[in-house]
Amino acid sequence: MDMNTIYRYETNVRTLDNPLKRYILTIHDLALADRPREKLQKHGPATLSTSELLAVVLNLGTTKEDVMTMSSRIMREYGEKSIMVATSPKKLASDLGIPIVRASQIVACSELGRRFYKKNDASAPTIRTAQEVFEYVRDMRDLPKEHLRGIYLNAHYKVIHDEIISIGTIDTNIIHPREVFRPALEYAAAAVILVHNHPSGESDPSEADIEVTKQLVSAGKLIGIDLVDHVIITKRSFKSISVEYS
Repeated sequence: MDMNTIYRYETNVRTLDNPLKRYILTIHDLALADRPREKLQKHGPATLSTSELLAVVLNLGTTKEDVMTMSSRIMREYGEKSIMVATSPKKLASDLGIPIVRASQIVACSELGRRFYKKNDASAPTIRTAQEVFEYVRDMRDLPKEHLRGIYLNAHYKVIHDEIISIGTIDTNIIHPREVFRPALEYAAAAVILVHNHPSGESDPSEADIEVTKQLVSAGKLIGIDLVDHVIITKRSFKSISVEYS
């Protein structure tokens, strides 16, 4: 049984007050040697899964959610690559339903990683086509919810920043141009590529997808930032809205 399964496992146990009361295994139910912090100390970070490493960073869960349950859910719902580029604790806390303190810990840890291991411009990926977008965002293919993500490029189409813009069904009443182009201005990007996933497996865009894209193309022209493409991805396929529907 893997670690994530262990932390989500539920069983019925008999108690004095309720013989059928449901009991959820927590980190304290594990043998000491199997707990993330102890594994880290004894065997080093390479032996821990990503969710276990995140549990070490978070340290504590909440009254409603054990720390390993929380860390596993964060990785499952937000995606490993997406969580590492998060910059707003308030947005992260809102998107995931976690305390602002926990969201701040994640953002601070991610920022340390970016500062210590920031790649130089020569090694940054270059993205020009929908196929390259599909390869770049592999971590989004299995996400259970729709995520809208912005990939921000310099004048040579090299990635200088990317981040999750919103989680949930794309809607013109929710997605505002300022949310899409704010990071572009902050990071002095010359162009933006949008990408969002369809967990249903259907790559055809909805009317809302097409309408949002048209509005953002127009907004980008006004401020001089090119919306290169908007790509819908599924687990096995992708489709470019900008190329086929604009």
